[in-house]
Amino acid sequence: MIRIFNKTLIGILSFGVVSFITAATNNTQGDTLATNHNNPFFTPSTLPFQAPPFDKIKDSDFKPAIEEGMKQQLVEIKKIADNPAPPTFENTLVALEKSGQLLTRVSLVFNAVTGANTDSLLQKVQEEEAPKLAAHSDAIFLNTKLFERVKSIYEKRSRLKLDHESQKLVLYYYNQFVHAGANLSAEDKTKLKKMNEEEATLIAKFVNKLLAGTKAGALVVSDKSELEGLSAADLDAASQSASARGLSGKWLISLQNTTQQPDLQSLENRETRKKLFENSWNRTERNDANDTRSDIERIAKIRAEKAKLLGFSNYAAWRLQDQMAKTPEAVEKFLTGLAPATVANEQKEAADIQTFINKSGKDFKLEPWDWSYYAEKLRKARFNLDDSQVKPYFVLDNVLQKGIFYEAHELYGLTFKELHNIPVYQKDVRVFEVFDKDGSPLALFYADYFKRDNKSGGAWMDNMVQQSKLLGTKPVVYNVTNFTKPAPGQPALLSFDDVTTMFHEFGHALHGIFASQEYPSLSGTSVPRDFVEFPSQFNEHWALYPKVLEHYALNYKTGKPIPQELVDKIKKANNFNQGYDFTELLEAADLDMAWHTLPASAPEQNADEFETASLKKDNLYIPQVPPRYRSSYFMHIWGNGYAAGYYAYLWSEMLDDDAFDWFMNHGGLTRENGDRFRKMILSRGATEDYGKMFRAFAGHDPRIEPMLKNRGLK
Repeated sequence: MIRIFNKTLIGILSFGVVSFITAATNNTQGDTLATNHNNPFFTPSTLPFQAPPFDKIKDSDFKPAIEEGMKQQLVEIKKIADNPAPPTFENTLVALEKSGQLLTRVSLVFNAVTGANTDSLLQKVQEEEAPKLAAHSDAIFLNTKLFERVKSIYEKRSRLKLDHESQKLVLYYYNQFVHAGANLSAEDKTKLKKMNEEEATLIAKFVNKLLAGTKAGALVVSDKSELEGLSAADLDAASQSASARGLSGKWLISLQNTTQQPDLQSLENRETRKKLFENSWNRTERNDANDTRSDIERIAKIRAEKAKLLGFSNYAAWRLQDQMAKTPEAVEKFLTGLAPATVANEQKEAADIQTFINKSGKDFKLEPWDWSYYAEKLRKARFNLDDSQVKPYFVLDNVLQKGIFYEAHELYGLTFKELHNIPVYQKDVRVFEVFDKDGSPLALFYADYFKRDNKSGGAWMDNMVQQSKLLGTKPVVYNVTNFTKPAPGQPALLSFDDVTTMFHEFGHALHGIFASQEYPSLSGTSVPRDFVEFPSQFNEHWALYPKVLEHYALNYKTGKPIPQELVDKIKKANNFNQGYDFTELLEAADLDMAWHTLPASAPEQNADEFETASLKKDNLYIPQVPPRYRSSYFMHIWGNGYAAGYYAYLWSEMLDDDAFDWFMNHGGLTRENGDRFRKMILSRGATEDYGKMFRAFAGHDPRIEPMLKNRGLK
């Protein structure tokens, strides 16, 4: 996943994203002014690549920096809008690109720490500043005088003799303003501003409720026998997690962001599995302070009303204009085309698992908390493979440095050097300098891999510094995951799913590292949701590529490479359970579109009833296969900018499998192929039409057949 950041003039949030909505405490104006001269955000960092000086940054620094950042930017915007000179590309659009640098600087850092290392003060800051930042965005995009200047440049763009990227910037800004409501009447702009402020406030509350609900939903066990099936390393980690919360003598299993939990495939006690599943399923539906249902019901209603005000039948129609898919109908056609083969596969898998349960002497119907456990047993029986065989070969540091970094070197010529003199926001975070193939410094890469109670669930990539030739900045990017931290002295062993996650997120990192744009608004990962997952999912393929795998998959005890027999088992098992995996993704994508195709005339929905009815309507209500995310903890669509865009993972999978098919037909892992992919895809940012970009690389329109084949659905 990539966190959504609006890399336009304002350096603040795109609609619906508040993961770094910032910075307010109850400090007085005098207090704020008194601290400005000591605030590390007020001047660019002197560290390499302008990396954030985390050794100097305090929670109390964010409010004054954000407040001053908004203030400075509005002064800059007024100067642009009131400029008596005729509007030009330089005095309007380039000026907009240069505005808000303080706000951008602090917002990117705040996004990082609130996602990965938050606390109660920072959460308060998020909720208090959400409506202020929404109002700040509206003060720019709904500024009539400013829009008239942008519109004037847009209308004469063909006569301006601009280079290609500058032409794209003209289109980008015009579309951004129109998309935000710049053509609305004054009365409707006032209505829209109120909607945006309320939505931003609710999203901030949702984000913080979800974090608290996920933490509270952890399974606490007093009797070790209830955890039979977990490895000694997993038990040690659970014991340590409990101790960290003051629960000595107990074991604690934290929740990850998805419905299903990794330990469900190992826990032998069925009642324990059920408790863990239900803790996950109900994490934000306990009728307590962390219950998110009323928030998402209202957010969906606001989004539908906002879409109507902007002239669209629903929020998805408004949101998808600049995506590859373009319309909700195209998304629906795409998802509908995948559903029959996927569900048929799932039903066959369910029947196989039920038969396996029956033959094992058990007498119960397959339930969601049983699927992972018995699927793992069936996989082991069918392929003679389980995680205990695989994990010793996947040590986190080897996966990173001998796998991911090696692949990046072989394809793109990159080299990496770990730095120990760059301050970090948490002691587990590691920093690497990235060097280009000619040895020149290219970027900084931060890696934050271990689960913490104050870290949001899931895995993601983002920037702490944006690349821009105009601003003279190079990328500072980071990856965050939620792997279980091993007990002291133990190696961090990963499942192959974890390995895939690392390769995935580093694919996003490469997309950011190779950014080579003049303008920050078009830089790096500033691309549509249904294209941004293409580089990340493409990078997953190299995890099992023989030359890469043999380089990093080394037994942590013996140092010997993974045997070919085990590799063959992994490959054969790779399509196992794909019906289940694909179905839970389809269900989540279906829910996302259902919420965001509601018309404004529809009343606020009951979240649970709406979810069930929507899945039933599309023949995707399958009790033993719950959606990958329940509506009430669907962070992607309520808090991370994927509203009406969760289908993007499947759409991008079509692109990545087709692109990898091209690689395999042209020699695989070679520098020539990597340089071509970098030049034509990874370094282009938002400077090209995405369909045209893909066709130029692959030689044809995206084909769905490689994806179906890769998933074992064809």
